[in-house]
Amino acid sequence: MSALVDTKTDTKRGTRGTARRIGARHLLALGQWAVTLALTAFLVVPVVMSIMAGLTVNYFRGISSGLTLRWVGQVWAQYHASVFVSLEVAAATLVITLLTGVPAAYALARSKTRAARIVEELLVLPVALPGLASALALIIVYGGYAPFRTSVAFIVAGHVVFTLPFMVRAVAAVAASADLRVLEEGAASLGATFWQRFATIVLPNLRPGIVAGALAVVTLSIGEFNLTWMLHTPLTKTLPVGLADTYASLRIEIGSAYTIVFFLMTMPLLVAMQWLGLDATGQRALRERAGARR
Repeated sequence: MSALVDTKTDTKRGTRGTARRIGARHLLALGQWAVTLALTAFLVVPVVMSIMAGLTVNYFRGISSGLTLRWVGQVWAQYHASVFVSLEVAAATLVITLLTGVPAAYALARSKTRAARIVEELLVLPVALPGLASALALIIVYGGYAPFRTSVAFIVAGHVVFTLPFMVRAVAAVAASADLRVLEEGAASLGATFWQRFATIVLPNLRPGIVAGALAVVTLSIGEFNLTWMLHTPLTKTLPVGLADTYASLRIEIGSAYTIVFFLMTMPLLVAMQWLGLDATGQRALRERAGARR
């Protein structure tokens, strides 16, 4: 009888311990959600307020003053050239980083030498340096060539220096995890030339990294300010530089409307990265591919 009582007592204690553990887990989960939501609100609320400022007749009176697209139209009328300059710079930067970054990443991933690792680290230096320092270096070296200095190509050169590491890292991460050497050796044993292997084996396997790198390059190029501010001229003003000008010299409603235009340009790129399941290095796509193979 006493043994039966002891068993019931132990069962009750075990049930209470399990309930306490479950309660602690729920509290921990609620705490994590609370922190996450608070951080999200901290980041999102200022953006929402800025957008609303660009849509209200008078920012200081708020929504009660009425909603309008007048400021957005005024921004487009005065600064639409900056939008096209930004798109032109981003497109040119993307083409150059694709033509140079993909082969470089492929070569670095295949090479196991110490020199390759040193080159890879050197490529990251422009990211570690302030944008103003990189821009000043470009001006010192190439600023004496007036046609180049006053052209959009000068800004493109700066953006390539800044964004190339993101393309190389994204593609190299995928190349290092795709067993390309084994696949290429198998194709070579069947008589495939280097260019045939590169076109039919390497590029298809590098596609997740190329897409992730391309989206990162375009997004960073469109939003780059520090480097561009040093390199631009009145005729080569990009979207972020124009945004700074509007906040410094015009009404806050116009500056906020400029933010709306900028937001509409960059959000599709960020949504595309999420929709394709890609992060800045292509690793998320690699994990999903590995899971599908299992």
